[in-house]
Amino acid sequence: MPAVLGAAWALLAAAFLAALLLLRRGPARRPGGVSGLFQDLIRYGKTKRGCGQGPAWLRLLQVPKRWFTHFYVVSVLWNSFLLIWLFRAEFLRGSLPSWIQHMHRALGRDSQSEDTGNEHFSALLVLLLLWLHSCRRLAECLWTSVFSDGVIHIVQYCFGLGYYIAVGSTVLCQVPTNIRNGKELSVQICWYHVVGVMIYIWACLHQHRCLVILANLRKSKSGKVVSLSHSVPFGDWFERVSCPHYFAELLIYVSMAITLGFHNVTWWCVVMCVLSNQALAAVLCHEFYQKNFSSYPKHRKAFIPFVF
Repeated sequence: MPAVLGAAWALLAAAFLAALLLLRRGPARRPGGVSGLFQDLIRYGKTKRGCGQGPAWLRLLQVPKRWFTHFYVVSVLWNSFLLIWLFRAEFLRGSLPSWIQHMHRALGRDSQSEDTGNEHFSALLVLLLLWLHSCRRLAECLWTSVFSDGVIHIVQYCFGLGYYIAVGSTVLCQVPTNIRNGKELSVQICWYHVVGVMIYIWACLHQHRCLVILANLRKSKSGKVVSLSHSVPFGDWFERVSCPHYFAELLIYVSMAITLGFHNVTWWCVVMCVLSNQALAAVLCHEFYQKNFSSYPKHRKAFIPFVF
């Protein structure tokens, strides 16, 4: 298990959790200063509105929220590249490039370690699921979502680009670089592969439905965009939580942890990072809805149905 990689994801999860705790316990935003910078770094899109105007130099560090699309372009291209190399190594008797082997060693993966069980196939399957997820999200950004004039901080933008490269690299690091070790590789579909893929499909379907609901709030029945304002969404998982698409994102990463066989500590650290990150974003969105819509359903939770 790449201990360095797992520790890095755990630290990142702790940072998001600390930000969430500071948000819940800290004072209201004051434009400028450390507090203003903190709020500017954790908020994006509609959650930046109504929080006061920060210094002019902070506004210069903002980019359009629609640049989210770039995250998935990078993810599709990077994970396509990793998929090709891993497929060649597993089924075409190829070898992973030397730079990938160096990356493995730098992150704590022993290139001579034994492949335990069906580890190599699990990693390939998860990398495929991650690539499909990125392809779907890219398609939704291009043809489903209706972006307003919201903005994100340049630091958030750079983090997003690095995040999707890091996630794919983390999957690749779950198998030893010398995956054959002089043996023929066998592909055995296990029960946890089936369970993981089923949960993945279920979560993806609901996430897509929720994103369609959000997009339709700004469209006429004919599909033409008629407004960029925000409205209260209803239907599907929106009946239980304010941000079901964030909850579905968490379930997608949990499904990948299951597909890896439950025991992969590094990937559970990734899941914890996604949990804390999405929880922070969901709390901000939930507060926005409650503040701007007096009739907002009081039974809705922010992120996880019936829990949080």
